[in-house]
Amino acid sequence: MPNGRYSLHDPHDRTPLGEERFSCAPGPAGWRYVSKTYAPDGAVLATVDLTLDSRSRPLRMELRAGGWQVRGGAVDGVAWVRTDPDDPTGASATEGHDRAHGFAGDSPAFLVATARMLRLTEGAAARVRLVAFHGAALAPRTFDQGWTLEGTEEHPTDVGALRVERYQVADLETGEQRLVHLAGDVLLAAPGIELEELQTPPNAWPTFD
Repeated sequence: MPNGRYSLHDPHDRTPLGEERFSCAPGPAGWRYVSKTYAPDGAVLATVDLTLDSRSRPLRMELRAGGWQVRGGAVDGVAWVRTDPDDPTGASATEGHDRAHGFAGDSPAFLVATARMLRLTEGAAARVRLVAFHGAALAPRTFDQGWTLEGTEEHPTDVGALRVERYQVADLETGEQRLVHLAGDVLLAAPGIELEELQTPPNAWPTFD
């Protein structure tokens, strides 16, 4: 089970934004990722608990940030409930549903999940519809994203060759583009995200019949 740490920074001026400590591993359902995000002063900003099924769809997702909680999963698209966990009456709860393919968010977990759901071959491209939850408000935003697997490289390591995939990812609404580097079930680098520590090598992505 890889355990590691990402440093987070503003992709434009590299202002430090904190760090995300995570663990991830394949399991009976498919794959699970759990993490906590910390501010530079050590305060907890957010938590993520994401489980994917054997087709890399979101079987279960739970996010917490800014006093809000979002729980969701794949139900004829994706569905979610956004609540204030300190509201015993549930008066603040709002439900949502969209014929999207999956979820997006601030955590690297969502980039891994989308890439593995698409299963692109080298040179191939795909368009995917996602519901994103960002920042402290965790307010939903539905958007279309374009993914292209530009290439793969083998990097020698002490435990054997590491296959690194390079993706071009575009927000099709804003036109913003970024390069994302993945190995197995771990994000290696993306704008604003750097992998600083990894206790064990990435897992090869599980395959199912």
